[in-house]
Amino acid sequence: MKIMIVLASLLWSSFGFAAKTYQVTGPVLEVTDSKIIVEKGKDKWEMDRGEATKSDVKVGQKVTIEYTMTAKNIEVKEAKEKKKK
Repeated sequence: MKIMIVLASLLWSSFGFAAKTYQVTGPVLEVTDSKIIVEKGKDKWEMDRGEATKSDVKVGQKVTIEYTMTAKNIEVKEAKEKKKK
């Protein structure tokens, strides 16, 4: 199964569709099967966890998380007209 995932991601990236990746590093504040919360400076970063991120992470450990930003929905708003004086 892992081989299929690796091959699919290599194929996907070869077409130039790979999403830009980012990183956040900090101590783990909370971890469940579905999310992880890390602290970066004074901010708390909460991220969903997928099948590929099922590792033995514990609260207090310092981790580096690689992530992508993907739009789930886009709603177009009409521009407001400026009032004439």
